[in-house]
Amino acid sequence: MRKKNFFAGPSVMPEEVLEILSKEIKDYQGEGLSMIEASHRGGMFEAMYDECLALFRELLGIPDNYDVYFLGGGATLQFTMIPMNFLLPGKVADYAKTGTWSNKATNDAEKLGSVNVFFDGKESNYTTLPDVESIKPSENSAYVYICANETIGGIEWKAFPDTKDVPLIADMSSDIFSRPVDVSKFGMIYGGVQKNLGPAGATFIIMRKDMLERRNGNLTAYMDYALHAKDKGLYNTPPVFSIWAVKLVLEWIKSNGGVQGMDERADKKSSLIYSVIDSSDFYRSPVDKRYRSRMNIVFRLPNEELEKKFVSESQKEGMLGLKGHRSVGGLRASLYNALPYEDVVALRDFMLEFEKKNG
Repeated sequence: MRKKNFFAGPSVMPEEVLEILSKEIKDYQGEGLSMIEASHRGGMFEAMYDECLALFRELLGIPDNYDVYFLGGGATLQFTMIPMNFLLPGKVADYAKTGTWSNKATNDAEKLGSVNVFFDGKESNYTTLPDVESIKPSENSAYVYICANETIGGIEWKAFPDTKDVPLIADMSSDIFSRPVDVSKFGMIYGGVQKNLGPAGATFIIMRKDMLERRNGNLTAYMDYALHAKDKGLYNTPPVFSIWAVKLVLEWIKSNGGVQGMDERADKKSSLIYSVIDSSDFYRSPVDKRYRSRMNIVFRLPNEELEKKFVSESQKEGMLGLKGHRSVGGLRASLYNALPYEDVVALRDFMLEFEKKNG
């Protein structure tokens, strides 16, 4: 029996995609070799890659004046590449510290240049976000940086600041394709694919072309976005398997209503769990209701012993990944696009039964 996968990443994949990967891993579409054996210079890989990039553009509605490609190194490499390229001498970068991932990005940027932290959620234990209307870039800002969805804290931006002529850069690793996004509001969107889009290994880059005019042109090859944009991410061997799987996931998204369909799924699934939390004195959410994530639902029980019992008993029911991140404790259910609705219903029912027995 297939387990119910609530891990925050690497995360659940559509069963249909896993079946295609399994079927074609040895012989890709009758070509006589595997996709993961194929050269990335032309041939069947580049045909697949171009289809993947085209689907990315189509589903997100990415304008023509943006480059789209994949890199390796995970989102973490981008914590360094972004300030190396754009945080030039005499400039300052504006960062929001809203949880673990934006905090790490901020710490890396501070080692490379001048950083202004325009919001720090430490006082609230990273359970709330600033009002977007209050966000104003610094006078000499190179860019404004946010993490759209913090997987560990379970907090998500519901709207994005208007930064005028200053580029807005967002890490959307965990909520990409879960809702419509006006890409034209951003100078750059990026993310590791292993949260909500595919298996670990690839990082997607969506960058407005004029961003390259703002960059440091004196970087080593791999760190220079212009080099990757010129070769659509194929300067060196890309993470082939991960990209192939992402392409299949994008096809799955398209066949299931596109981004709008995923948005509706996210509302439907998350409301099941939040309705249990909000109607109970047994469960509680530490996150400001205005900014609660639909992808990563964090919640607590009356004490840690009950939380351990919850994890243990849920595992016996085939539910995996419900233990909160080690840095914050508690419980967490990640409800990414590919997680079946039926699995969320099962979690909802388990939560109600657990409260009945232990509340």
